[in-house]
Amino acid sequence: MAASDVTTLLRAWAHGDTGALDQLVPIVHRELHRLARACMAAERTGHTLQPTALINEAYLRLAGAPPVDWQDRAHFFAMSARLMRRILVDVARARRSLKRGAGGAIVSLEDAMSVTVQRSSDLVAVDLALEALAALDVRKSRVVELRFFGGCTVEEIAHILGVSPKTVRRDWYFARSWLRRELRREAARGA
Repeated sequence: MAASDVTTLLRAWAHGDTGALDQLVPIVHRELHRLARACMAAERTGHTLQPTALINEAYLRLAGAPPVDWQDRAHFFAMSARLMRRILVDVARARRSLKRGAGGAIVSLEDAMSVTVQRSSDLVAVDLALEALAALDVRKSRVVELRFFGGCTVEEIAHILGVSPKTVRRDWYFARSWLRRELRREAARGA
């Protein structure tokens, strides 16, 4: 199906056509599964939530959310990646609250955000640092979110954000350095 058909279904859904979402999900499922796998790649081995369950949870949240004025399919996938991130952070926070004072392992950004996206044992710390970055520069935060959690390429991010690939690369390098510094500070405070 063409990108314009996906956009048409998204806009129909935004205007109250609940059947449009049901038509849309099978069409975009493959890409949603890729996003879910990218998000899950940073999770610990044996995580109770699997990519398909993550997609299902995201679907339930999307279906129950107020209508969104979808710009295009790229906007949909960017929001889906953000929603999956929120779900994983919620699960991580719930897991941490069960430990009650046991404290999570401190993970460096280099480990958590390598281009190969190695497992992170403290998604919550990365999320908090990312929120702090968003307070300073929303676009740089979005670049990290789309690259790290969404598994998007530089070119895909450039399209989604409406900037050049060069700008995305520059934002990515800056944000990675800034987040590394923040995570090191947090680790020093916790030590």
